[in-house]
Amino acid sequence: MNILIRNGRIIDPATKTDEISDLYIEGGKVKKTGKGLKPKDKTDKVIDASGCYVMPGLIDLHVHLRDPGLTYKEDIVSGSKAAARGGFTTILAMPNTKPVIDSADRVKYVQNKAKELSPIHVMQVGAITKNQAGEELADIEEMIEQGAPAISEDGKSVMNARLYKNAMGIAAKYDVPVFAHCEDRNIVGKGCVNEDEHSRKMGLPGISNAVEDIIAARDIILAKETGAKLHLCHCSTKESVRMIELAKEEGIKVTGEVCPHHFTLTSDDVDPNDANYKMNPPLRTKEDRDALIRGLKDDIMDVISTDHAPHSREEKTMPITRAPFGIVGLETSVALTITELVDKGILTPMQMAEKMSYNPAKVIGLDRGSLEEGKAADVTIIDPEAEYVIDSMTFLSKGKNTPFNGRKVKGLVKATICDGRIAYIQDGMLKQKKTAQVPGMPGKLLFSIIIYLTEEES
Repeated sequence: MNILIRNGRIIDPATKTDEISDLYIEGGKVKKTGKGLKPKDKTDKVIDASGCYVMPGLIDLHVHLRDPGLTYKEDIVSGSKAAARGGFTTILAMPNTKPVIDSADRVKYVQNKAKELSPIHVMQVGAITKNQAGEELADIEEMIEQGAPAISEDGKSVMNARLYKNAMGIAAKYDVPVFAHCEDRNIVGKGCVNEDEHSRKMGLPGISNAVEDIIAARDIILAKETGAKLHLCHCSTKESVRMIELAKEEGIKVTGEVCPHHFTLTSDDVDPNDANYKMNPPLRTKEDRDALIRGLKDDIMDVISTDHAPHSREEKTMPITRAPFGIVGLETSVALTITELVDKGILTPMQMAEKMSYNPAKVIGLDRGSLEEGKAADVTIIDPEAEYVIDSMTFLSKGKNTPFNGRKVKGLVKATICDGRIAYIQDGMLKQKKTAQVPGMPGKLLFSIIIYLTEEES
C-alpha cells in the first residue's frame, strides 16, 4: 500500500527534523519526505495531516496484555487494538501471565498469536525466574534466541541478589536489557497507597519511598558489576531520579521510565473509595512528581511508558485495600503527555517523540523510532490541539480502570500506521478522491462506490 501524508509537522528525533512537510510511504517503507511531494507511482491513500504532529510510531516498553491465562482482563487482540488507537506501533508485553512467560515456547505462543491477530508489533519480554518464584533462573538464553527483547520479573523484584546477578550476566552476554520492577518485598507489607500524611488521614497502610529506592540502588550496583543494560520501570520517587542521574554520570548503562499517572497525579489526589487510584508503585508526593517531571525535562529520564495494567470492573470495585494494583494507559498516554508536559512547555514535541518512540527503540536495540527514508513506515499522527473528555467506556481495551475518566485533555491520535499499513485511523482523515463522471453511471452511485472502497481498505 502506498500512502501520502500531506502537510503534517514531521518530528523525527533521528534526523532532528521539525518542519511542515509531506511523507510518502511505499512498500511498507518511508520512501521520501519533502514539501509538495507528487509521487509518480499510484497512491492508494492520501491523509491530510494539517495541524498534526507526524511522529515515528510510538513504542511502549511496558504493557500487560494478560495473555495467556487472564484474558478476561485483556488479550492480545483487545490490547493491541487499544495500543493502535493510542498511537503505538510496537508494544512490549510483560511476562507475569498464567502461565508465566518463562520459556521459549511461551514467548513463541505470544509472537505467533500477535502475528496473526494484532495490527501492530507485539514483543514478548521473558521472565527472569521460573514461574517468577525467585528460586531458579528461567530459560533466559532460549527466550532471547526466540526473540525476547528483554528480561524482567515485572510485578515483583528478584530478591535473591546472587540469582539476579547471574541473570544480569546472561543479559549482558546477549546485550539485552534487564527491566527492573524495584520493590523490596520484605518491607512493602500490606501497603496500598503512598506512605505519607494523606495515607495516615485515610487510615490506609502505606508504601514508603524506601520500598523502591533500596532495590533501585541494588540493581544499579549490580548493573555496574555485570555490565548489563538496566532499565528502571515506572520510577516514582525523587531518589530514583537522582540515582539514575548519578549512575549515568558514572557511565553505568542505566535508563529510566516514567508513567503518565506518576507525572500527572499525586498522593493527595487519591480517593480512598476508588481503587482506580491504586497502582504499584503508588502515586507519590508533589515533591516526587515534580522530580519526575524535572527528570523528563532535563533528559535524565529517558522513556514515557504506560504500565498498562487492565483489570475487570468487579476487581476494581472492591475496597482499595483488597483490589489489585494497576490502571490502564494505552489510550490516555498521548493526551496526558501533551496536556501535562507539552502544552505546559515542559517538554518540546521533539522530546515527546524521543521519549515515546526514539529512546524506547534504543533501549531494546530496535531499528525503529525514526522517519528516515528507507526505514520501516511506523508513523503516528497526532492532533495536539484537539480537546475532549476521557470516556473509559469508549476504550478498546477490556480494562476501563482509570482515575482519568471524565478528565478534559488535549491531544488526539488521528492515525497509526504500522509497516505501511493503517492500524487505526479516525473518520475523516482520508482525503476523498476526485473522479470524473463516467458515461452511463450516475455520479451519486460512482461517488458511493469510491467512498465504500476507501473505507473498506482502511
